[in-house]
Amino acid sequence: MDQPRLSIVMPVYNEERTLEKIIARVFRSCGDFAEVIFVDDGSHDQSLAILKRLARSQDSVLTKPNGGKGSAVRMGYAQAKGRYTIVQDADLEYSPEEIPGLLSFAEERAAPAVFGSRRLKKQKQFTHLTTFVGGSLLTLLCNLLYSTRLTDQPTCYKMVRGDLLRTLPLREDDFRFDPELTALLARRGIAIIEYPVSYAPRTFAEGKKICWKDWFKWVWVFLKFRFLPEKRLHV
Repeated sequence: MDQPRLSIVMPVYNEERTLEKIIARVFRSCGDFAEVIFVDDGSHDQSLAILKRLARSQDSVLTKPNGGKGSAVRMGYAQAKGRYTIVQDADLEYSPEEIPGLLSFAEERAAPAVFGSRRLKKQKQFTHLTTFVGGSLLTLLCNLLYSTRLTDQPTCYKMVRGDLLRTLPLREDDFRFDPELTALLARRGIAIIEYPVSYAPRTFAEGKKICWKDWFKWVWVFLKFRFLPEKRLHV
């Protein structure tokens, strides 16, 4: 099989309510050029059964005991074969219909990393003001520590070239994998460019899982990786 243009890693934990809908949208938008790697992170509902039923021959369905989003994403990264790799959450906050545009944007510029920015598009930015302010502060901290010029560091849509991704020593198991990825790219001097994407924020009642404690963990990752020895920036 030829190398796919894109690998889409979808970590899943108890998302049976939205799973069929988001998978249909991913297949409809990206089905002809992407493989999808589904990683069930020890769900207690029918998520795994849904994944096994809907996955195509070119896709993979992996399962593991619950260990956090980062551990699920890293398992998916390890199986990715695409020239680029991106994470698609199993909820409905991000629009997979915009992935083809993001991929073409990356390919046309031979970009090593492209982040989809919610801030570059005029739209509803948050359901809870605290999450918006927290995300903005994290972006500011990242820019101050790493001299980046990002507008939306905590975005889910981080598209990274596959060969580059395999050289990053990612280790975080929970939501800290996200700032870890950004910090490693920035410390390695990898240029990150942004592309506007849509966002439909969900409430905590609807299943949003990140919380205020994760904010402090995020800050610690940024501080820790800023002073990490050079030899620890590579696999």
